[in-house]
Amino acid sequence: MSDVTIKDIARMAGVSHTTVSRALNDSPLINPETKERIKSIAGSLNYTPNYNAKSLVLDRSYNLGLFFTTLHQGTSSGFLYAALRGVNEVIKDGYNLIVRGIDDYTSFHHVNRKSFDGIIVMSQSAADQPFIEYAAQRAIPLIVLNRQIEMDGVWNLVPDDQSGAYRMTEYLLQCGHRRIAIIEGKPGFKSSHARKEGYLDALRSAGIEPEDELCMRGEYDFESGYQAMVRILELKDRPSAVFCSSDDMALGAVKAAAERGVRVPDDISVAGFDDTLYSAFITPALTTVRRPIEEMSRAGAEKLVAFIEKKHVEDHKRMFRTELVIRDSVKPISEGD
Repeated sequence: MSDVTIKDIARMAGVSHTTVSRALNDSPLINPETKERIKSIAGSLNYTPNYNAKSLVLDRSYNLGLFFTTLHQGTSSGFLYAALRGVNEVIKDGYNLIVRGIDDYTSFHHVNRKSFDGIIVMSQSAADQPFIEYAAQRAIPLIVLNRQIEMDGVWNLVPDDQSGAYRMTEYLLQCGHRRIAIIEGKPGFKSSHARKEGYLDALRSAGIEPEDELCMRGEYDFESGYQAMVRILELKDRPSAVFCSSDDMALGAVKAAAERGVRVPDDISVAGFDDTLYSAFITPALTTVRRPIEEMSRAGAEKLVAFIEKKHVEDHKRMFRTELVIRDSVKPISEGD
């Protein structure tokens, strides 16, 4: 059987194809009885929406954009997967989802209301700001996740990374660790700055002055975590614990330690951040901070779709709490250790 079209349904229902389009999209202009009759006919014919046809009738693209700062470096597979899953749970087959890296664009002129009904920006860096302003100026419904911004008319949902890093460092201190290193995230990323600030705040609250030699640069990937741990293990006064600003870097750090005969957590404790898919399954299972990326992405998609469909959404800002996840990679130590 050839593909069923809106015109086929319209003929069977005895209405115009515009009425069918509106009914299938829950338009309030169509009375409930007609809407149910049309949906029943569509269901009996196994009708699959043709987005191009819908866009012509309703002047909409049925495309949603999910934009990351970059898809090349600094966006882990776990982070990408959690964001995609959260958004997909909401939009299902109601929209086409287009995933892009902002840094792939040399010009934004293809980003407009004809191309996108709405946009979600998973913002990792202030370098995203020109793109966000461009989309906002063109009145494209816009949600910014992950990075706190101050812009009228833009919905903003962010995880509290700083408090998560503070609680992790505080936990390491409660376990008796006083000399704690940090492997920082990618330079220029807002999350990198927030996590380091949380680490520094916790040390200062405990009366410990942070040491520059214990702050190692990272890139949010396995390799940078590995290389940073190599440098940490070469320090004359080795720290007893290392807080890694991502689980990917923590995994690299654990590998570097193992290759040098340094046991985690017996010889050195390692903590991460993100609670990625494998964090509970590596050996030792990783103590980390859970960021609600999937939950935040789901909430962002819900707000965006609600605004597109109903032109109304309640609040413009929301902060998502992070959670300390205690596993096996951190060992309490005593004064004599």
